[in-house]
Amino acid sequence: MPVCDAPFVLAIHGGAGVIEPEALSADEARVIHAALGAALEAGHVLLRDGGTALDAVEAAVIRLEESPCFNAGFGAVFTAEGAHELDAALMEGHTRRAGAVAGVRTVRNPVRLARAVMERSAHVLLAGEGAERFADGLPDLERVANAWFGTPARHAQLLLAQAREAAPGDGLKGRYFGTVGAVALDRHGRLAAATSTGGMTNKRFGRIGDSPLIGSGTWADARCAVSATGWGEIYIRCAAAHDIAARMAYGGASLAEASEAVILGEVPALGGDGGAIAVDAAGNLAMPFSTSGMYRGWIDRHGQRCTRIFRD
Repeated sequence: MPVCDAPFVLAIHGGAGVIEPEALSADEARVIHAALGAALEAGHVLLRDGGTALDAVEAAVIRLEESPCFNAGFGAVFTAEGAHELDAALMEGHTRRAGAVAGVRTVRNPVRLARAVMERSAHVLLAGEGAERFADGLPDLERVANAWFGTPARHAQLLLAQAREAAPGDGLKGRYFGTVGAVALDRHGRLAAATSTGGMTNKRFGRIGDSPLIGSGTWADARCAVSATGWGEIYIRCAAAHDIAARMAYGGASLAEASEAVILGEVPALGGDGGAIAVDAAGNLAMPFSTSGMYRGWIDRHGQRCTRIFRD
């Protein structure tokens, strides 16, 4: 595919609502900004040289999965049983091809397995033991022991969540929702989205959130690409990522209008919160969130690069 001079766009997120401003030190913020910057650069070099949006979002998410700052891959949260169950998805806009995995335990980079499902199987979503067996047939896919994903900070979060769960009336407080994702528009005008997560701290029963569900946490078509982050059960009930695209396709809404209507309207109306990143075919970006912060970064169509945590 020849390289053209059209602008490209990349946006990433590392989760919404996972930290309060007063709880984040200057040193911690610098580490997070550096991790976001590294993920941006991983996708940027591909897009700059004419690479595909699909390659760029995969590369960016792999870098986020490798950072302990975020709830995906290394640094994923713990289940109630003290293990890790990982979910991921990616989607290519112009073909509507998609791949996803849920509840995987030994694949170092779940987004790579999701792409393999898309490109090397007849399916879209594989889960649990079946996804692991599929990975067994892919010798180029790196495997790790399940304990590799854990960090002391995540274990401390598990203990806190379990203590809060035991307190009357505390509900889901302290479950530490978090996700990573990327959306891109390449120089050929093609869009893609990818999302990866460790899910919810202290989750049980093979719980699966919105991230690997095409149309809920991840979506891409010819108009826009969306990666969402927040309380997955609410995003599933809203079909949040697809709803953004549908509002553009059927109602003529702009990317900003559609994204804000869903993330700041539909999701809170059902008692949820979170955010999303989205890009459209014209290179417009939207990154609404209803929480105190959202780890995010972007390179816009003018080449300007930025990373942010809070609203300012």
